Amino acid sequence: MIRILHSVSNMDRAGIETMLMNYYRHIDKSQVQFDFLCNKKKPGAYDEEIKQLGGRIFHTPGLNPFRYPQYLRYMKKLFNDNPEYEIVEAHNGALGFYALFAAKLNNIPVRIFHAHGASITKDWKMPLKMVCKALLPGSINQNYTCGIAAAECYFGKKKVEKGEYVLIPNAIDVPKFIYNPAVRDDMRAKYHIKDRHVIGHVGRFMKQKNHIFLLDVFSEYLKIDEKAYLVLLGDGELMEEIKKRAVDLNISENILFAGNVGNANEWYQMFDCFVLPSVWEGLPVVGVEAQAADLPCVFSDTITKEIGFSDKVQFISTSNKNDWVTGIKKALRNQERVDASSIIEENNYDIRTEALKLQKRYLSLVRK
Repeated sequence: MIRILHSVSNMDRAGIETMLMNYYRHIDKSQVQFDFLCNKKKPGAYDEEIKQLGGRIFHTPGLNPFRYPQYLRYMKKLFNDNPEYEIVEAHNGALGFYALFAAKLNNIPVRIFHAHGASITKDWKMPLKMVCKALLPGSINQNYTCGIAAAECYFGKKKVEKGEYVLIPNAIDVPKFIYNPAVRDDMRAKYHIKDRHVIGHVGRFMKQKNHIFLLDVFSEYLKIDEKAYLVLLGDGELMEEIKKRAVDLNISENILFAGNVGNANEWYQMFDCFVLPSVWEGLPVVGVEAQAADLPCVFSDTITKEIGFSDKVQFISTSNKNDWVTGIKKALRNQERVDASSIIEENNYDIRTEALKLQKRYLSLVRK
C-alpha cells in the first residue's frame, strides 16, 4: 500500500475537499491511502470520516511567511517520522509551493501540483502568492488539473498546448444526485417551501463566490416573482456580512442560509434552478452536481465553458444584473427534469470510473 500526502487548507466541506473525499471513498484503500496536511488548526467537517477510512491528519504551523523556517522544520520532522511517503500532492493554489518545496528538500520523488483555480484571489496575500507561483515549477514534477482553464493559469498555455498535464475530473457519485421527486417533496415539506420557486446556490462565503452580486440580483428578481426563494448552502468568513446585506435589502425573509450540510445531494432535488455567479472558478464540482440533478443552471461567463454539459446551462456576464434576472426567469420556466446520469458519465465525471483511473496512475508513479 502507498500513502499520498495531500496538502490542503483544512478538510471542511468545500469544492476541493469534496472532490478529494469523492476519490478517497472510492479508491481501493488496501492499495492507496490518503493522508491530509492541513494548514489551518480549525477542525474540518470530514475529519472523523477520514480517520474512519484509515487516513491521518497533520497540522502544520500554517503558511504565514514569517513562520516559514518553522514550517520547514515541521515538514522535515514529518518526513523523517513517516519515511513511507513517496507522493505529495498540493491543492493550495500558488501556496502549494510550501509543501512541494519542502517535499523536494526532503527527497520525496513524486511532487504533484493539482490546479483547481483559473485565477488567483486578490487579497492581502497576493504578493506572496505571486512569488510562490513563480517558484512553483522548480518543485513540481507532475502537473494535475481539474480543467483546461486552471491548467493554463498555473502551467501556462504552452504546456497545455503540448499536453503536459493530467486532467483529473471533479467526479461525483452520480446516483446520489439523480433527480428524485420523492426526495424533492420531502425536502420542500420539511422546510415549508412547497409552492416556492427555489433558486439554489452552493459555495463558501468568500469574495470569489460573489454573494453580494447574487443578493442584488435576487432582490431585483423578487420584484417580478413574489414566490421566489433563495437557498444558500455553505459557510465562511463573509456569512455575517452577507446576512446583513440581506437585511439591508429587506429580502432576508425570502432567503434560507442553510450553512454547511452533509446532504447537499438532497438539497439539489429541492431546487428549481442553480446559480453560480463566481468571479472565477477552476471547474466547479457543484456545477457537475447540479447538472446531475438535471437542474437549469445560470453560471457567470468567467466560469470555464468546459462545465456546460447540459443544454440547460446559461453563461451570463455579471456586468449586468438585469441579464441575470432574465436568465433566472428563463431557468425557472424549464422545470421538466429527467435522469441525467448518461450526460455526466459521457463527460467522464463518474467517480467509480475515475477513481480507478487515478488509483492506477498513483501506483504507476511509484513503480517507475
